Amino acid sequence: MPTPSEAAAKAPTETFMRNVWFHIDQDSYLDIHSMRGEMMSKTPGAPLNFDNKLSFVMKVDTGTIGMNATSLDILMNRYIFGYPNPPLRNLHAGFAGKQLKQTGIIHKIVDIPFTMFADVSVSNGLLRIHPTKLDICGINGLGLLKAVNMTMQKMLKLPKERGISAEGNDLLLDPNLALPPPKVELHLVAVRVENDELVQVFDAGRHLPELVLPHPEEKNTMYFRSGTLRMGKLLMVDADMQVADTDSTDPFDFMIDRYNEQLVAGFTRNQPNYGLLVFMRDFNDLGKPPRPGEKLAP
Repeated sequence: MPTPSEAAAKAPTETFMRNVWFHIDQDSYLDIHSMRGEMMSKTPGAPLNFDNKLSFVMKVDTGTIGMNATSLDILMNRYIFGYPNPPLRNLHAGFAGKQLKQTGIIHKIVDIPFTMFADVSVSNGLLRIHPTKLDICGINGLGLLKAVNMTMQKMLKLPKERGISAEGNDLLLDPNLALPPPKVELHLVAVRVENDELVQVFDAGRHLPELVLPHPEEKNTMYFRSGTLRMGKLLMVDADMQVADTDSTDPFDFMIDRYNEQLVAGFTRNQPNYGLLVFMRDFNDLGKPPRPGEKLAP
């Protein structure tokens, strides 16, 4: 669909998200507690196109984003190590107090099952996973590696281009490379295990001004302001669109690959300033009966 010349994107689209489960695929999501940033096309002057997540980048200025154990499992197995004969496979994450617990298989000539307990911290914008206990076939793995003058860095060939590398026995995860599309630009400054999530805090240092929401009463929401936004046949110049879920009792469950189905199941309201207030059904509620108290199309 051609873009009229007057609809050229003359600015990025300012973005705010709060209480959003932003799916990276059908089975896993980022738990965006809050995020302020910008979204823009990789092609200068082109609209921000929700129908092609390969075409734009999300630049996170500040944000607090969590991942639960299931989403971590999928990220590691399906994306980071989702290729033939990886050095680590069958990975399963969990949490033990303030530590990350990881089980799986190390492939080094033969398959070696392991269980690891690790502290998490930040190192130059990377997530550092530092093992404090490593069980390999019932043996003290850290002691064994030291005895044979071996480290995880020496033992494993890790795909750094997929966002993972090793330093000694520590694993380093780069959130800019580890996530599937859309492309992200962000800077990690803190990480912690909290409420059965790996919670990451991002701060790129720009500290963009706060966006004033047209409808601040919507607790689970996304807001897009300025730039040119394309969603299907909708081409919104000087975008002003707030999106919320129809069920406010839990976070807004959003999947960009299926956003139109969520739109069809919801409704929109034009605003006096020509902006849009959009209500979508949660992705995991599609095809289900309305919940008690859920907003329905007027």
